[in-house]
Amino acid sequence: MKKFRDQEGLFTVEGEKMVSEALGSSFHVEKVYRADEIGQETMSRISALSSPSPVLAVVRKPSGLVLEGTGEILPALVPGKSAEKRHDGPDKSGKHQGLFLALDTIRDPGNLGTILRIADWFGIDAVFASRDTVDVFNPKVVQATMGAIFRVRFHYADIPALTRIALEAGGHVYGTFLDGENIYGKTLDCGADSPSVIVIGNESDGISPEVATMVSDRLFIPPYPAGDPGSESLNAAVATAITVSEFRRRQTFNG
Repeated sequence: MKKFRDQEGLFTVEGEKMVSEALGSSFHVEKVYRADEIGQETMSRISALSSPSPVLAVVRKPSGLVLEGTGEILPALVPGKSAEKRHDGPDKSGKHQGLFLALDTIRDPGNLGTILRIADWFGIDAVFASRDTVDVFNPKVVQATMGAIFRVRFHYADIPALTRIALEAGGHVYGTFLDGENIYGKTLDCGADSPSVIVIGNESDGISPEVATMVSDRLFIPPYPAGDPGSESLNAAVATAITVSEFRRRQTFNG
């Protein structure tokens, strides 16, 4: 339960792969439990899975998860800082650049976990989430990341403040809207010289009005065939994958 994760500063990971990822990361693993040592019945009681895995680890939550104010947010808008280095403080180069995700009230654990996995695959420099986004240490989120939680730099922050800071640093703030410009014909800044932030909205309501006013570039993912959308919208994680993939495609082929 979240209140006990917060109270104890701990979370759990399950499965051989996930526990191996935890042990190989900078996260502090407090204890590893194996079914062949504690018994299958005990493992079933402590597991959050419907089919308990053979191994479970209790891991300490990292510090510096929540960023407050410009003094903490601005130094985080730098590239090349993995999860292992996310608490080292400001980047010494002082250059604010890179490609980032800002999650505006993502509530579904599966979506958050998948988005972190996408961020890991596409080399996103950091993921920021609003304080009302689902807890990143929720067991369903952790499992859905498939280990990306130990590699992707993640912070909770005030998203309107984050977008304002990115714009003041000379960057761009992107978001997807039904009235946006076709993403495939739009010029995209991948953050080579200033921070580029891609906002991902809530599963039901999209990007909130407050954050929408801070979006400098409104994008639209067109359906096929054009003008025949079929489904009302795309899943938040799917939209993230399509959007980030297009940014990285431009960077790969256009230099």
